[in-house]
Amino acid sequence: MPKTWGAGLSANQLDLNHFYITAARTITETDLVNFVNATWLTEEIFTNIANPKGIALNGRVVPGALVYAYAEGLNMPFLNAVGLAFLSTEMVVKNPTYVGDTIHVEFKVIEKRLTSNPEKSIVKTENTVYKQDGTIVMIYSPVRLLKTQIKNDYSDRYESN
Repeated sequence: MPKTWGAGLSANQLDLNHFYITAARTITETDLVNFVNATWLTEEIFTNIANPKGIALNGRVVPGALVYAYAEGLNMPFLNAVGLAFLSTEMVVKNPTYVGDTIHVEFKVIEKRLTSNPEKSIVKTENTVYKQDGTIVMIYSPVRLLKTQIKNDYSDRYESN
């Protein structure tokens, strides 16, 4: 059988304490505007560029929720076809992120174990989001339910005729 292009890493393929690095993504003004409008995070710090007096941060700062959402998106190639459920996370925002910043995620597996169903595993990672200059902007530790193994032909995703 040919190997499936784009499949993520199953729990068995993720090594404890090994670092994985995602692609990078630049956050644009359009990203900020669309995210703020879609989520109703309409605080003046994100929406008022004409009169920024009294706002704690200068520049076009983006919500931590946007950074988190984009970090999760950057992780998707690792989870494609293996992710079953997002269970929880702990998160700390360390520094602001601005329009024009480019972020990437480095994560390591800090815990993994089989569930009562050996086809499923609980995997906890520590995900660190970096800006282009090496500044850490966020650290979060998601716990996910993943497939323990993956078939290379996606036959587990489709019913046969």
